[in-house]
Parts: sequence; structure tokens; C-alpha cells
Amino acid sequence: MSQISYFTEEGLQKVKEELSHLKKVERPSISQQIAEARDKGDLSENAEYDAAKEAQGLLELKISKLQTLVANSRVVDVSELDTSKVLILSKVKIKNLANAAEMEYTIVSEKEANMQEKRISVESPIAKGLLGKKIGDMAEVTVPSGVMKFEILNISR
Repeated sequence: MSQISYFTEEGLQKVKEELSHLKKVERPSISQQIAEARDKGDLSENAEYDAAKEAQGLLELKISKLQTLVANSRVVDVSELDTSKVLILSKVKIKNLANAAEMEYTIVSEKEANMQEKRISVESPIAKGLLGKKIGDMAEVTVPSGVMKFEILNISR
């Protein structure tokens, strides 16, 4: 059984655009490469043909995974989410208790994560440690370097 993935409307649209690009642009391009390699003669010793067939297999696998992701995705309406505790799509302001540094992250799906935009994956150790917590709660997060302690300062959408 496939796992349900939660997206913002924009995030799901990006995945659909990527899938469309793979199907409408990349797939015909690889088919053309295979046809050109096939025209060059003996397929048993044709490295171009082998490479194109391998690329086709990888592309089809990626298309299949994206199709499954889209089929099992749900769009979350941010305006209806509870802001009393940390959930997916929550914007969370936290304070690292070790160095008093304050950070703000938005917890998003794995596919939408982007550290430059301060969007962390719901599967990341920090997000897992924050989920379900309320303002004022302390969260102990196990990271590769040990345990970090955070205080939840604010939760918004």
C-alpha cells in the first residue's frame, strides 16, 4: 500500500509539471535516441543503444514513481489547519536552548523541502521532533551529532 503524501497546491502543481515534462519531452527524446542508435547497425555491440535503453528504463521508473506520488497525494488547505500544535505545513519558530539561536522553519512534504527557503521535510529529525508540540513545549531532537533541545516560540501558517 502506498503512503499518502501531503502537499500545498503549488507543491503538487510542481510535481505534476515535472511529470508532464518527463512524459512529453524526455520520453520522446529518449525514443529518438534509441531509434538513431538502432539505425547505426549491430545492436549487440552498440554502446549508444545500450546507454539509451538504460536511460529509458530509468526515465520510466521515475515516471512511474511520480505517477504513484500524484495518485496518492492530498492537497492540504492551510487555512483550515490547527495552529495550536505543530503539524505539516506549520511555520514554527524555535529557539535552540544550547546557543539561544532562533530559527523559523516551515514543515513540508519530502518533495517540497528546500533549506534555502527554510522549508524542512516532515521526515527530517527536527520536524519529527517538533510534530505535535505546542507553543512553550520543549522538543528534544536526536540528530547525528547528538541530542538538541528546542523551545517552541511560535506556530503559524
